[in-house]
Amino acid sequence: MAGLSLLTLLDDITAVLDDVALLTKVAAKKTAGVLGDDLALNAHQVSGVTAERELPVVWAVAKGSLKNKCILVPAALLISFIAPWLINPLLLLGGLFLCFEGAEKILEKWFHHESDKEKAPTSAQMSEQELKEYEKKKIAGAIRTDFILSAEIIVIALGTVQGQVIATQIIVVSLIALVMTIGVYGLVAGIVKLDDAGIYLVQTANGSGFKHSFGTGLITFAPKLMKTLTIVGTAAMFLVGGGIVVHNVPFIHHLVAPFEVQPILSIMVNGLTGLLAGLCVVAVVTVISKVTRKHKTSS
Repeated sequence: MAGLSLLTLLDDITAVLDDVALLTKVAAKKTAGVLGDDLALNAHQVSGVTAERELPVVWAVAKGSLKNKCILVPAALLISFIAPWLINPLLLLGGLFLCFEGAEKILEKWFHHESDKEKAPTSAQMSEQELKEYEKKKIAGAIRTDFILSAEIIVIALGTVQGQVIATQIIVVSLIALVMTIGVYGLVAGIVKLDDAGIYLVQTANGSGFKHSFGTGLITFAPKLMKTLTIVGTAAMFLVGGGIVVHNVPFIHHLVAPFEVQPILSIMVNGLTGLLAGLCVVAVVTVISKVTRKHKTSS
């Protein structure tokens, strides 16, 4: 009987592991689209620091991302258990925040005076204390953005395991959170060190040959890639944020539903919705800020 009980237990464990593997695979496919946006955004967020500080900054953001997920995973599981209706409103707030950040970046670029740009020091001109403050600001911004994207990833993963036993939900969502963090920040670390890899190849080559040519190509390609990721990262804020807004506001979703049959049109609609939502939030925040400032001055 003991042997039979052991075999039954092992069979149950195997069945659970099979369910976990299958559901994790499904959840990974559904969150893969967010992974690309997450990668572009985070590579953009950690760019601009000195070469020797790139990996420490990526590591700091990765640790922040793990902390985000340590908060989000149990919170999402708890909310889905006691108040599932609250997940979408919270996700909507996160999406609007992404749109807001994207709109701020665009407005700053369009309306920032050239004289102000000239006054802004580069990393090479900053003092050690200024560099530390700059890094802290970069890391904080990247972790803040990661929080929103992590929330979306976890909610998507959670949606694939609804109706499963709580143990399966916990394992699948936790695995997705861990794999996504390792995948994103591993790739970000590789991207920000491409130019250093190129310099190493050129220095260790004999001045010609494939090694030298490949290294030179990496040195030329790396800045262009980072510039592209800066643009893609800002666009991703509108695409991800706009997508969240579209799918969580019934009126907007009903309005744009006819465009969702075409993938390209759907992407354009999400981006435009994100841009308009971001500009609206910026306008509201600006008005509130001015009213608050005026009230403080008068009092």
